[in-house]
Amino acid sequence: MTHAEDYSAMPELMELLTKQGFEGMPAAMRILFNTAMKAEREKALGAGPYERVPERKGYANGFKPKTIATRMGAILLDVPQTRDVAFYPSCLERGIRSERALNLSMAEMYVQGVSTRKVSRIMETLCGFEVSSQQVSNATVQLDVELRSWRERALGNIPYLIIDARYEKIRHGGSVISSAVLIAVGITPEGKRSILGVSVSLSEAEVHWRDFLGSLQARGLHGVLCIVSDDHAGLKAARQARFPGIPWQRCQFHLMQNAMHYVPKLDMRKGVAADLKVILDAPDRIRAQEALQVTMTKYLKTAPKLSAWLEANFVEGFTVFDLPADHRRRLRTSNLLERINREVKRRTRVATLFPNEESLLRLVSAVLSEIDEEWATAKTYLTMETK
Repeated sequence: MTHAEDYSAMPELMELLTKQGFEGMPAAMRILFNTAMKAEREKALGAGPYERVPERKGYANGFKPKTIATRMGAILLDVPQTRDVAFYPSCLERGIRSERALNLSMAEMYVQGVSTRKVSRIMETLCGFEVSSQQVSNATVQLDVELRSWRERALGNIPYLIIDARYEKIRHGGSVISSAVLIAVGITPEGKRSILGVSVSLSEAEVHWRDFLGSLQARGLHGVLCIVSDDHAGLKAARQARFPGIPWQRCQFHLMQNAMHYVPKLDMRKGVAADLKVILDAPDRIRAQEALQVTMTKYLKTAPKLSAWLEANFVEGFTVFDLPADHRRRLRTSNLLERINREVKRRTRVATLFPNEESLLRLVSAVLSEIDEEWATAKTYLTMETK
């Protein structure tokens, strides 16, 4: 495609927006989508219309109409079709599951009578129409099958397992409660990240963690060399039951935060944090142990509870020293999951309150499955060959 062709739609766009203003936006978006999809088809085919070049991989095969719901209303698009090569425009794929899941979550609130004026406004903005209970039911079937298939897919050898939980508000038994979203991420033998699974439970109690970890094993998860997580009583007991003898790395970020609760004076916190950082940044376990002993002795009189807590807990953050040196920075914390949780929160905060566990699981699964797809084509996260 030539540079001139890149801007072939611009005069028509400018005329629309000049004459019609914001009312012309749907038509303008239709032109933009159609132009971008045609350009992407040419790239996939390796040739433009009527071009005869050795690089050609297939042929254009007309267009198929498709209506998409947007915040500006329904837009009818001309989706390019191909022969001899698989093609579907990326602009229609990216985010489609989470957008559908979000719309359905809002629709369920609307239908079940738990919506507020805010929810009604969001529904109108997102969907552009009111929804009946039958429409919601019909729409959820296909998406739920798709997401269940992703959640139940077979797993395999996963050397590193990172697990964490976050909380969302749902309606349950006539009350509003905080429901736990349990998430597991793995690093594959090829050094790629993968979201292994997600579960919605009433709490982080041992029984829920144990069932979740058991479901991962039932899907074929094996070969775990190290588990990274925060220190939670229910998770700890479930981890020991499901993965006995597997080394555990306590998240160093949360470890530092926990230590601050035992610092008796605010003006001591900066100095304590610096001392703890020296321990965790040590080049190996031996020197980390030596630095820990120095710090415990230093605060024995001025902060005796801190000193005792360090002795009992801080070595749980040292497991990473037993891993290959170039793996330690990535696996010393569960920050990889913290970033995922921020993306989940960005989507779920629109809904604020979910009508049930199924609705919450649907949206979170949609968001996570899209992240997982992006990771599949992303660069290697860890170099797994040891040096």
